[in-house]
Amino acid sequence: MNTGQPPYPHVHQINVSDGGVPKRPVLEARVTEKGAEGDRQGNLNVHGGPDRAVCLFSLGLLERLQDEGHPIDAGSSGENLTIAGVEWNLIRPGMRLSVGPEVLLEVKSYTAPCHKNARWFRDEDYQRISQKKNPGWSRVYAKVLREGVVRPGDVVEVK
Repeated sequence: MNTGQPPYPHVHQINVSDGGVPKRPVLEARVTEKGAEGDRQGNLNVHGGPDRAVCLFSLGLLERLQDEGHPIDAGSSGENLTIAGVEWNLIRPGMRLSVGPEVLLEVKSYTAPCHKNARWFRDEDYQRISQKKNPGWSRVYAKVLREGVVRPGDVVEVK
């Protein structure tokens, strides 16, 4: 079956917002040490900064959540990069990911789920993507080690 997705790990979607969720898709974004250009976080006490510059999530997990009946989609939970084709349960702090020909990220932490994501979950169970309650289902925050432009379809390599 041809899903229309490239057969390699890649950027499925790039998401930004002027603060809050959902983040909306864009055709490309320059990723700097401050995050994806055009993106802003509403609460800088828990989002943003050098160790939380980019939020990443798995397309595969989003699809599984949808199969469970959750009305979530790429960008809904606030991730900047929705990644396809990566074994997400293996992604953990300390790992590096190259994204496209230019960007290098280092995963720094799991992203705590926020109550503002409740609407994307049946029974408002936003803890469904909590690393503590459901290991392997969390978004992650990454630090930008090398800046550059990312586009949907860019290869993602776990290092």
